[in-house]
Amino acid sequence: MLPVPPDATVPAVDGTATPGGNVSQGPLAGDLGLGALLPEWLPIWVVELTASVVVFALAYVVARLAVRLFGRRLARRFDRPSLTRTALSGIRALVFVGALLVVLRINGLDLGNIALSVTVFSAVVGVILAPIVGSVISGVFLLADQPFEIGDMIQLDEDGKRGFVEDITLRYTKIFTLDNTFLVIPNGTIRDRDVYNFSAEDPRTRLSLPVLITYESDVGTAQRRIEEAARKVEGVIEGGPSIRIGAARYPAAPNCLIESFADNGIALTLRFWVRVPYRIPAVRSQVQENVDRVFAEDDDLEFAYPHSHLVFDETSGALSVDGVGQAGNPQRGGTRPQVRGQGRPWRDGPTDSAGSPQAGEDVSDDDR
Repeated sequence: MLPVPPDATVPAVDGTATPGGNVSQGPLAGDLGLGALLPEWLPIWVVELTASVVVFALAYVVARLAVRLFGRRLARRFDRPSLTRTALSGIRALVFVGALLVVLRINGLDLGNIALSVTVFSAVVGVILAPIVGSVISGVFLLADQPFEIGDMIQLDEDGKRGFVEDITLRYTKIFTLDNTFLVIPNGTIRDRDVYNFSAEDPRTRLSLPVLITYESDVGTAQRRIEEAARKVEGVIEGGPSIRIGAARYPAAPNCLIESFADNGIALTLRFWVRVPYRIPAVRSQVQENVDRVFAEDDDLEFAYPHSHLVFDETSGALSVDGVGQAGNPQRGGTRPQVRGQGRPWRDGPTDSAGSPQAGEDVSDDDR
């Protein structure tokens, strides 16, 4: 073999040539020492692409094995499913971040270039993707504050939507509504809203039903019958030990109390407990149906409603209306009806169309 002159140009494996006979093997070939093993017709970028795909495939397999290995241990360690899912997602993210660093190194990027790229990318994220970053930070606070958990039934105060929490991530919260639809809310938005949690500690919920009865009704009988009507509904707690809420204790059985003495009747309030929160509308409707049936069957009970009763006595005077027309009805365009009362003495005599004395007549002081 003839020696290669120092100033000769030798084609490299990746298609480039270097003076002095040195072969440029690229980042992958140079690092792994595969320059001598690669055929001359194979471009180096094909090798890098293949290696990158293999690294990501291995990362996928490693991530699944890590989830299987640590999944049950994390579930036993954390009582909250949301924390377990977040921790497993973090493990997957770490595995794929490591794979990404390996792929970048394969393609010739050292740690200094990677740090510079990360810095530039962070600046772009801070300017363009600020809402997403805010949602992630809000998700961290949601996981730390624990206002609700996966499986809890919650209600959004603004629109009254109710549903079960399906998933809590660092970016959003997914709610499976009672209308069989999914509601996805960013964590940055849901932290600014009022959220009612019906099943955080105790799924039992107390409801109130106002009932207005007349003053002529028997109050004791009404209270008894209303409580019986509520106890007959499936889903209502019929009785048992008192239910504790904080430092207070409330009777578990339906309880009907006098709220106030209103203008149109006696205001009663029925309080009863529902076992499961997702049947609140149906249970409330059935209780109202039973109460209405009780009042319809009992003659001593009557619902009160706003009405006016006019009473005339000897000081009210007399009121009479006289009109001209057929069948006692005033004729359109004829003389206006005349009104008699003690407040204004009646005066006989010709009048104009407005009902006032005609011109030229004498009107006494009494007539005025």
